[in-house]
Amino acid sequence: MPLIAMRAALAAAAISLASPAYAADKLTLLLDWFVNPDHGPIIVAEELGYFEDAGLEVEVIAPADPSDPPKMVAAGRADIAVSYQPQLHLQIHEGMPLVRVGTLVATPLNCLLVKDDSPIKTIADLKGKKIGYSVAGVEEAVLDAMLKPHDMSIEDVEMINVNWSLSPAVMSGQVDAVIGAFRNFELTQMEIEGVKGRCFFPEEEGLPSYDELIYVANADKRDDDAIARFLAATELATQYIVNHPEESRKVFAATSKELQDELNTRAWADTLPRFALRPAALDAGRYVRFENFLKEAGLIDDVNPVSKIAIDLGAQ
Repeated sequence: MPLIAMRAALAAAAISLASPAYAADKLTLLLDWFVNPDHGPIIVAEELGYFEDAGLEVEVIAPADPSDPPKMVAAGRADIAVSYQPQLHLQIHEGMPLVRVGTLVATPLNCLLVKDDSPIKTIADLKGKKIGYSVAGVEEAVLDAMLKPHDMSIEDVEMINVNWSLSPAVMSGQVDAVIGAFRNFELTQMEIEGVKGRCFFPEEEGLPSYDELIYVANADKRDDDAIARFLAATELATQYIVNHPEESRKVFAATSKELQDELNTRAWADTLPRFALRPAALDAGRYVRFENFLKEAGLIDDVNPVSKIAIDLGAQ
């Protein structure tokens, strides 16, 4: 038996021993973006058979519009979506029936990206500039919070939706900066293209730290048992990735030729230490702090309890 297959078999045995046999349950998972190293645990869990061993048939779908996945889950048209903690807080206040059920990437990735030779040297230099974004709501809120300590607001810049094309929009001069660029991806993408980039990090500009990528489900209509098994499978995949970074990268890259290039290879190494080692576990304080931050920033009118925002399926 090949080494990877043997390890996969051992991990599958572990998940089988940890829970009774289940009939296959179907889950539809919407990604936040096109497939990239941020989704490593999902793809590795699928490829090494961890979902199957957990009694799951998981359909993984990349969205046409990165703002759609949470809306589709809220509407009952998908079971789980990969989303963002800041976005979740705002969407719950907008009345969307969503709840965090797990964590994929446990550190901020988002940054405000400019070209290194840009005249924008501080946040204050953004006044009157064009700022690109891809996901309405969350990125505008993050940017507004970064601007406020400099006596500015979102009204002092021109926001332009560039959809998927964050770093190309900066490199081409279409915009002066973009919010929502990931430091583990777009910075490397620009470097490969011969254009050095520079990031302003939200958590260094007044925002509390947060979980970048989370799994959200419908707060009223969800299958906690199936989701718990999904999280257990991705935890096994994360353990495999941490223990075998190069072998797991090959498993991931083998699923698509587009994932075998220099950008994805380098981004894999940059992303690996950021994966949540315990995807079901909840850091309640992190959600309390961010909710309070949004209230103090005037972005929400009242504060929700953590129980309305996130649950810990691992504790149930």
